[in-house]
Amino acid sequence: MKRVITLGAGCFWGPQAFFDRLPGVIKTTVGYANGCEDHVTYEQVCSATTNFVEAVQIVFDDEKITLNKLLNYFFNSIDPTTLNRQGPDWGRQYRTGVYYLPQDKRDFLPLIKEVANYEQRKYHEKIVTEIEPLVKFIPAEEYHQKYLDKNPHRQCHFGWRKK
Repeated sequence: MKRVITLGAGCFWGPQAFFDRLPGVIKTTVGYANGCEDHVTYEQVCSATTNFVEAVQIVFDDEKITLNKLLNYFFNSIDPTTLNRQGPDWGRQYRTGVYYLPQDKRDFLPLIKEVANYEQRKYHEKIVTEIEPLVKFIPAEEYHQKYLDKNPHRQCHFGWRKK
């Protein structure tokens, strides 16, 4: 069955390239999650006035890849204890988060919390990754979509924290 999860992992280019390559991932879209505007641009998100987080929305076939597996990849590719920063990127738009569709709360929230609690045992510092319903998702501009495929000379921090 098709399911959707949205992940904030700092810059969205690397996570999109990574999750696109996983069997069972049907589609990814980079964009801006859980901010306060109805329309937003990258420049506005970077201004720290919109409360949006850069995120990758993942549509996946849960019979081919589980949410648990996606979350394990996610948590093992970020530093979940760092607030508003991942790798060299800093600012509120680079906070980490797991955002589920409101209708998936009953199915997803217990698992997300279980994975986060398991991950917490690996750290002395408190995990600050947000776990919230997705209230808004605005796709990023076209030049951000599949950015690392279009610009293979560019890099992203995603995965720098792998254990």
